[in-house]
Amino acid sequence: MAILDVELREESQTRYLTYALSVVSARALPDVRDGLKPVQRRILLAMLRDLRLLPEKPHRKSAAVVGDVLAKYHPHGDVACYDALGRMAQDFSLRYPLIDGQGNFGSLDGDSAAAYRYTEARLTQLAIEVVGDLAEDTVAERDNFDQTVREPVVMPSRVPNLLMNGASGIAVGMATAIPPHNLSELVKALRLIIEDPEVPDAKLLSVVKGPDFPTGCLVMNSKQELRDIYSSGRGAIRMRGDYVVEDLPKGRQQIVVVSIPYALDKSILVEKIADLIIARKVPQLEDIRDESTEKVRIVMELAKDANPDVAMAYLYKHTNLQSNFNVNLTALVPTENPHVCQPATLSLRDMLRHFAEFRLEVTAKKLNF
Repeated sequence: MAILDVELREESQTRYLTYALSVVSARALPDVRDGLKPVQRRILLAMLRDLRLLPEKPHRKSAAVVGDVLAKYHPHGDVACYDALGRMAQDFSLRYPLIDGQGNFGSLDGDSAAAYRYTEARLTQLAIEVVGDLAEDTVAERDNFDQTVREPVVMPSRVPNLLMNGASGIAVGMATAIPPHNLSELVKALRLIIEDPEVPDAKLLSVVKGPDFPTGCLVMNSKQELRDIYSSGRGAIRMRGDYVVEDLPKGRQQIVVVSIPYALDKSILVEKIADLIIARKVPQLEDIRDESTEKVRIVMELAKDANPDVAMAYLYKHTNLQSNFNVNLTALVPTENPHVCQPATLSLRDMLRHFAEFRLEVTAKKLNF
C-alpha cells in the first residue's frame, strides 16, 4: 500500500470542507421546492413506493418504515430516522402533519415517542400532495448510497411545504429556522405571484399575514416588523400564549392559558410558574394545575380581588409564556445542475417564486410524459 506525503493543513481543510458540504446539502437544510430534508424525503418515498402506506390503507409498524428507509435510502442511524418520522406525525410540531401516527409519538410536555416497535404510521392525504406526480418523470433521480435503487432528488410537491410546515436545522456555519404558515394564505400569495411576478411586497403581506403556529399562540410583531423579517429573511417573531379569565362561585376567578408559544415544553413552563407562586413572586396567583388534554388548558387560581392582567404581565416578562422564534429563511435552492443545490437566505417573495417556477417545470415535464 502506497504512503502519500501530504500537507496536514491542506488535507484537514479539504476533508472538513467535504464534511461541511455534506451536512449542508445532505442532512440539515431543506430544499426550497419541496420543503423536505433528505431523511424526510426518503421516509415519504419508502412509505409510498415500497410499503404503500396510503391514507386508506392500514397502519404499519414504524419499525418497518425505519428498516426500509435505512436498508434502501438513508445511510445513517435509526434514531435520527425515527425522530424525523415522529416529528412528521406530531400535530404540535407541524402545522399540517404528513404522517398519520398511531400510538405515542410524544407530547407538548417534552415526552419522547415510544420505541418504534410500539408505534404505527401511514401517510396523510396531504403527504400524497407533497409526493406529487413522482411516477411521471417530473423530477431528476439519482442512485442511492449503494447504487441498487434510484431515489428522487426532490419531490414534485403540489403544495408549498417549506412555508406551510416550516423547518429547523443546524448545519456547518449556517442554520435554518422557518416558521409554519397557513396553507390557504400561501395559495392566495402564490396566485398573486403567478399573475404578477412584480406584485408589491405589501400586497403579498396583506395575504400572508404572518406565521401560523400549530400551538395557536399570538404573534405580537407589528406589520412593519413582519415586513422587515419577510424581506430580509431574518428577524425575531414574538410569540405569546393566549388566556381567558373564568368566573368561579363566590366572586372568585381563575386564569386559563389556552395556547403556548411554539416549540415550548409545557411541563417546564408549568413548573416555572409553580416555583414563582411558591416563592410569592406573583401574589395575585394562589395555585396552578395543568388540565390539558388534546387542547392546552393551564389553570391558575387568582387570589380574591386580584387583577389577572397584572399577574399575566409578570408571567410574560419572567417566563417563556412570551418568547421569540428567531427566523432564518435559509434553504437549498436549485442550480443549473439538477443534482446540485446551494444554500441561500431568501425573502418570502423568493420562496414563493422558487416554488411557482418549480411547479411550472414539473407541470411541463408531466405533460411531456
